[in-house]
Amino acid sequence: MSTFLSKEVQAGLEQARKHALKKKSRLRVHVDDKIYPVLRLWDDGFSLDAEHAPHLRGLVDLYDGSRHIYQCLIVASSEELGEMRYEFKRNTATTDRPPLDFHRDENAPVGLLPKMKFGRLI
Repeated sequence: MSTFLSKEVQAGLEQARKHALKKKSRLRVHVDDKIYPVLRLWDDGFSLDAEHAPHLRGLVDLYDGSRHIYQCLIVASSEELGEMRYEFKRNTATTDRPPLDFHRDENAPVGLLPKMKFGRLI
């Protein structure tokens, strides 16, 4: 049995693999006003389709759908199997509220009610 595949078949298989990765992933990289779909994500980096991805470098935002998950400082590292690989220099998780500068007591009131007199706020 031969393991030889023609170039057309190899290109078709590679295109199908990329299409499946793009469809499966909700991850996106936002750079300025451009958006690039992420093919794969790992602990210290991610990959984009090499055909459409520039050699990115600097600060980018990583989104899962519409949820902002990371702000990353990246550098392009290599191109393998049609994927452009990027490494994180810094990877900071984002939150939906500012950090607290103090310890919040678990029994603290959620809010304060204003003082009222004769149906008006004082």
